[in-house]
Amino acid sequence: MLKMSSSLKNLPVLSLQSGDRVATAQEPIINPNNLKILGWWCRANSAPDSRVLLVEDVREAMPQGLAINNESALSEPGDLVRHDEVLKIRFQLIDKKVKTKRHKLGKVSDYAYDSEGYFVQKLYVAASLVKVFSSSDTLVIDRTQILEITDSYILVRDSDVKATESELAPAIGAVTT
Repeated sequence: MLKMSSSLKNLPVLSLQSGDRVATAQEPIINPNNLKILGWWCRANSAPDSRVLLVEDVREAMPQGLAINNESALSEPGDLVRHDEVLKIRFQLIDKKVKTKRHKLGKVSDYAYDSEGYFVQKLYVAASLVKVFSSSDTLVIDRTQILEITDSYILVRDSDVKATESELAPAIGAVTT
């Protein structure tokens, strides 16, 4: 099921062992290479600095918050060597510029993610101020339209451009009769 990004912020983190709230999941950690939500930056009740809660350590995501076994599921960022590069980037999707090779489309105003695999599926792009006067619609970009993600922008495929033969060649070569 798709959920909106607002359902990922400021969530209580509840320990099943103690039955208490042990942290607050403040914002999601997103891998820009594949748009997978890895977990959350958390403010733990017992620690002054930020902790990380990985998706795989969440027993259940409920309307009341995120249920974990116990507080040991909250990791120090330095302990997560496998995710070190992504944690250092602190990638943010909201307000990221979106463009095609020919046009600036606007900025990401929201996104939807799959609540089972935690992959970002759709980007909602608000048009730039100049385009707002001509159109009030929000663009919806599917993850399959994304060509490149950088620190400063997201490049997406033009929807009005037909695919060239070189783009179709790998797909044609893959078809066997």
